[in-house]
Amino acid sequence: MSSDIAIKVENISKCYQIYDSPRDRLKQFFLPRVRQSVGLSSRTYFKEFWALKDISLEIKRGEAVGIIGRNGSGKSTLLQLICGTLNPTVGNIQANGRVSALLELGSGFNPEFTGRENVYLNGAILGLSNDEITERFDEIAAFADVGSYLDQPVKSYSSGMMVRLAFAVAINVQPEILIVDEALSVGDELFQRKCFAKIEAIRANGATILFVSHSASQIVELCDRAILIDAGELIAVGLPKQIVGRYQKLLYAPQEKRLAIREEIRRMHYSIVIEGRQEVASSEVSLPAALVAAEQNATESFDQHLRPQSTIDYESCGAIIVNPMVTTLGGDRVNNLFSGRTYRYSYYVDFERSASDVRFGMLIKTTSGVELGGGASASSPRSSLAQVNAGLRCAVEFTFRCSLNPGVYFLNAGVVGNVNGEEVYLHRVVDAAMFRVMARSDNLTTGTVDFECRPEVAFLTENRLTLES
Repeated sequence: MSSDIAIKVENISKCYQIYDSPRDRLKQFFLPRVRQSVGLSSRTYFKEFWALKDISLEIKRGEAVGIIGRNGSGKSTLLQLICGTLNPTVGNIQANGRVSALLELGSGFNPEFTGRENVYLNGAILGLSNDEITERFDEIAAFADVGSYLDQPVKSYSSGMMVRLAFAVAINVQPEILIVDEALSVGDELFQRKCFAKIEAIRANGATILFVSHSASQIVELCDRAILIDAGELIAVGLPKQIVGRYQKLLYAPQEKRLAIREEIRRMHYSIVIEGRQEVASSEVSLPAALVAAEQNATESFDQHLRPQSTIDYESCGAIIVNPMVTTLGGDRVNNLFSGRTYRYSYYVDFERSASDVRFGMLIKTTSGVELGGGASASSPRSSLAQVNAGLRCAVEFTFRCSLNPGVYFLNAGVVGNVNGEEVYLHRVVDAAMFRVMARSDNLTTGTVDFECRPEVAFLTENRLTLES
């Protein structure tokens, strides 16, 4: 293996034997040999499940590579094979350097040992000598921050404390290859920030990072490349925002169209590699020049597959919300938006019964349900529509400036009115619509909301102040 290659995976496949019952497992252990000894043909009592199928890839030293895919696609299995906790059914794997893995955090701890003893045990498992662990112990203890519990048996720890200690050991062994499986959400917010800062420092020191995440923003922010895996097969490899876009297209596709979209993504990746529209190998797909030019002159678009699957309709109380959508100011329907531009969110409300003190509203949320903000047509019942008669249709529009960073967001729609002296929802639709804010290569903002922060750097000299922005 070349010295600049950290991980090389060649034609890896992993098969599991699935048994319907423990009795079938016992039969498989004895009966094939018995049948063979008496001259009968052998038979199996299990079904084969191929978790991974013929995957090949190379990861260079110092790269940060993210693996993304739907649940059950084989991402974690691939990491376990690279770590050596699983053996492949077919193929070869080579890892060049000390590997530290954040997989099942705390699974190697002895509950009867103290935290201190488990640090030495876990460090030894990760390949450190006793002196090396002693040298780094204070740093590990400070990172875990479990206080006096460090000298208490681990069985008395909370699950959060256990994970923090395990993370602290794994992250402080100065790995040459760091493998992370959905472990970036451990502990509270302060500890999560500390974990990200440590991973960024490890990356800056030249370590190779390979991790699985369902967070598209983490993949785009932390990675040089991304890998899309689906149903145990490698579908595409390329720049993070490129792969995340294809993953989202696959994720939100209707069930009956998923196979066709999957093959479309595979063909797209194959054509980029084979037709020579790049100068690197298939494991390092770059963004073609045409796409870069398109990004610089990007326009909004509508992806018919980007539809919420989590829509919840409140019970109607005399009104029905119809056809919620996002459009440009010119009236074109879109759901791929760009930060910094202004859009309209609109819907109709059909009134089946007369209503009084009517107000309309909208709300934008993250995929995890965090409410980011919205608007209402009136600030209070006193300034709302005094009366709306049955049989009328109202067209509701909210103009909003998209001040969000790349990601997927959901929209609610609601209408309230006075029923028997109380303000209630006449109708509400949760996750009525959704949109994606597209990534831009020149984006310097961080977090969820773009506050239009503009950097200025002042260079101080003896005679003048020079501003760079």
